[in-house]
Amino acid sequence: MNWTTAAGSLATCVIAIAAAPPPAAHAKNGDTHVIGQGIEETLDCNDATLLVSGTGNNVTALGNCYAVTVMGSGNTVVADSVSHDITVYGYDQTVFYHSGQPFIWDRGRELGMTNRLQQVPG
Repeated sequence: MNWTTAAGSLATCVIAIAAAPPPAAHAKNGDTHVIGQGIEETLDCNDATLLVSGTGNNVTALGNCYAVTVMGSGNTVVADSVSHDITVYGYDQTVFYHSGQPFIWDRGRELGMTNRLQQVPG
């Protein structure tokens, strides 16, 4: 085997991989995190993912959210629109959304916990 040919081919592969553009992210401007206890916040989702973690947080999300993920207990999220998915972990979580057709995944209910996830009139 000619090592010069093998090294040249390897260098070509490395250059081709380095020149490839990174994959496009789903969130428009990054994710928004609300983490804590008893937080009351109104924010603009801006086509990004909203993640709420903690206890007793109340979040109003304006505009469209790509996705909403809620973890903990006793959190409430009211979103104008959700386009991809709503995922909930924990118990006593409430997620209401006015428009969109997101996939709903209630991980708490799988373990016998009670959560409220539903579309409501806007």
